Amino acid sequence: MDHSLKYQVHTFGCKVNTYDAGLIQKNLNAHGFAPVVSGEKNARIHVLNTCAVTAEATKEALRYIRRLKVKDPFCTVVVTGCAAQVDTGSFSNLPGADLVVANSHKSSLPDLLNKHFRGELTEKVFKSNIFKKEDLEAGGGIEKSHTRTFLKIQDGCNSFCTYCIIPYARGKSRSIPVAELVHRINDLYAEGSREVVLTGVHIGDYEDEVGGKKYVMEDLIENLLAKTKMPRFRLSSLEPVEVSERLLDLYQDPRMCPHFHMSIQSANTDVLFHMKRKYTQDDVRKSLNAIAKRVPGSFVGMDVITGFPTETEEQFQDTYNTLAELPWTKLHVFPYSERQGTRAAAMDVSVYPHIRAERAAKLRDLSIARYEEQAKIQLGTTKKVLVLKNAAKGGQGLSHDYWPVAIAGAESFLDHWAGQEVDVKISSYDHSNKQHMEGHLVGEVLT
Repeated sequence: MDHSLKYQVHTFGCKVNTYDAGLIQKNLNAHGFAPVVSGEKNARIHVLNTCAVTAEATKEALRYIRRLKVKDPFCTVVVTGCAAQVDTGSFSNLPGADLVVANSHKSSLPDLLNKHFRGELTEKVFKSNIFKKEDLEAGGGIEKSHTRTFLKIQDGCNSFCTYCIIPYARGKSRSIPVAELVHRINDLYAEGSREVVLTGVHIGDYEDEVGGKKYVMEDLIENLLAKTKMPRFRLSSLEPVEVSERLLDLYQDPRMCPHFHMSIQSANTDVLFHMKRKYTQDDVRKSLNAIAKRVPGSFVGMDVITGFPTETEEQFQDTYNTLAELPWTKLHVFPYSERQGTRAAAMDVSVYPHIRAERAAKLRDLSIARYEEQAKIQLGTTKKVLVLKNAAKGGQGLSHDYWPVAIAGAESFLDHWAGQEVDVKISSYDHSNKQHMEGHLVGEVLT
């Protein structure tokens, strides 16, 4: 093996980036490059698959490049992903970034790297108008080592929410055809995957056309359930108005994991309006109550932003009070962060950063209390737990309804059960590790 061609992919940000990292790896392998194996430190090429959701995400990538170059000044650093698309100048002016390959050119990365090593490139930045990008690569990464697989079904976004840069980083919404996804999931099942997380930038925008008929997200799920043997399906983020009656009907199938991730951002109608979200507080209420009624016991996580520029103290309190009385399991709370290039960053009003942080802390306290309360309801129940192949010591598994579960005595049979779903009787809730915001369930396998 030519060690000059050994690479390592460093992934920042969301689940879509996790998927894209696998695709990058697959493409590089097909063009004569080889990944470093666990424990090796001789990567000559470092590919940074960056995030751009906040300005801080770009700064994190810049700091990471500097650290890589201090450790090995002669390594080759390739910057790709969302920050390469929207913050191109930050990297093009950085001597440590050898190649900047924006999302528009991500599929050309292996070819560009080969040309770079042959001395054939006269520039280091490769970028074009992302809104002209029509293609969307199917496939995905090297999944044989994973029990759970993220599968991108859609990319891009047409919403242009006022706080969000992502449409400028990923382009317009485009989807992978139903038939390709069915084929891919059957391959994944044959490779040993037992759970697929359907992910995308805005999966509620999923659209395909088959024989002149428009297929939406519910049609896709219906086809996946009918034409594959995958035992567990999970969806990434949904907006309240995307929780349709038909979708909840599909969740009556036991292969649909009773787990919802809701991208609500606020529960105050005025704030939602200024964010340019397409729903109201009433829609938030209706969707959460409908989930609780139709898919009882579901794990419901939600994204919330505090301190959006127009958010008053009263409006924040309205969000807090509304959420406090609705059914859900966990909040992912983000203090608002200005993102240059978005409409929100140019607004005349703003909320002091320390107030954004204070509001975030209040919602996190609400979330920790709710999570613990919901965890204790699980005690004494029996859960279907997928034992993860790449589990941490202690036999970390993931229940059908998304609770992390440590299985007592798992070390002795982990190799045997890895990749399988087992019945686990839940005995306790452990939050002894205070470095983690929440704890996990503990149980024993029923034999």
